[in-house]
Amino acid sequence: MCPDAPADPSRQPVTEPRNPPLPTADAAYWEAAAASFDEEPDHGLRDPAVRSAWAARLRSWLPSAPAAVLDLGCGTGSLSLLAAEQGHRVTGIDRSARMIERARSKLAGRDAAFLVGDAAEPPVGERRFDVVLVRHVLWALPDPAAALRHWAGLLTPGGRLVLVEGRWGEADPIGLATGELTALVEPLAVRMRVESLAHDPALWGKEVADERYVLIADLPRRHTEVVDVHLVVRRGDEVLLARRAGTGYADGLLNVPSGHAEDGEDVRAAVIREAAEEIGLRLAPEDLRVALVMQHCAPPPARPRIGWFFEAAYGAGGEPWNREPDKCAELVWFPLAALPDDMVAYCRAGLDGLRTGHRFLLHWHRPGDALAHDPSGPGRAVVLDGPDPTS
Repeated sequence: MCPDAPADPSRQPVTEPRNPPLPTADAAYWEAAAASFDEEPDHGLRDPAVRSAWAARLRSWLPSAPAAVLDLGCGTGSLSLLAAEQGHRVTGIDRSARMIERARSKLAGRDAAFLVGDAAEPPVGERRFDVVLVRHVLWALPDPAAALRHWAGLLTPGGRLVLVEGRWGEADPIGLATGELTALVEPLAVRMRVESLAHDPALWGKEVADERYVLIADLPRRHTEVVDVHLVVRRGDEVLLARRAGTGYADGLLNVPSGHAEDGEDVRAAVIREAAEEIGLRLAPEDLRVALVMQHCAPPPARPRIGWFFEAAYGAGGEPWNREPDKCAELVWFPLAALPDDMVAYCRAGLDGLRTGHRFLLHWHRPGDALAHDPSGPGRAVVLDGPDPTS
């Protein structure tokens, strides 16, 4: 069940039909609701008939072989438990710490992990999953299309979205109609199917008259890579670094301000957007120049990414400041010729390459490598346009 929507959407007063303001969408509401959350038949799955109905549906939606399943808005972990019982490796995300506590207790001893976090941007770092499972979450997010694109990026090639959604209520219905969700998912998928769930009272512990369904979407198997963008702000001989925090990936380490390009966004537009979001700079295209391009891959099971490093001079776009203190502990300046060791390894390799005049690099972690730069470890940078960047 959704961490961002009321426990029973059909009972909520609303003023707008799509994504209305939700007074119960704050974390405090869900902390308070955790104790009684499983009392709803389709939440706790305590009734054997309801549990059996969801288990049978889930078995038909998930791959037959053991898979890595990301359960977003997992609540107290009822669907996670069914997936784990069917042999899958489950990671659950929910914004409520108390929900997560109950999920951990419910799945104690099983191949499952649970994290407190935002379903729209789950804190899973570079991990990739075979299935993203989401029940009654997407309809309440402010930007469902962006969330879907992000979730698709968390899937392995050929991965699957399993989206349980609906449209609840009669006078002022809320939620996502089948046609709306189909239109949002269609650009991402190679195959889709929709199953109605409204006419199976065993799933809900009662008869229901509103629209309830699941959309199952298979993504392309072709080789695809996330495109990262990195901003190197130069202040004389110094560069600006940001210390990661609260992201679930390389927290505590330094790197340059960075992000990834969204679907349909070119890399220059992406770095301009990320600069505004992270450090408050209002850059113009003419403020930027491409400094380096790198294909890199974090330690397995992460997948390869393409990183574009752009340079901008200090003063362009204003004074940098920390606009995301929940994701960045501090902004600090370091000489490019004397960078610290506590950096993300591929970012350090990129800056070392830039310092020595290179423009094209590979940086490929091996099993057992740390995410952090290791000055005594094996160098993973491979120069594609000249001698070793560390020389």
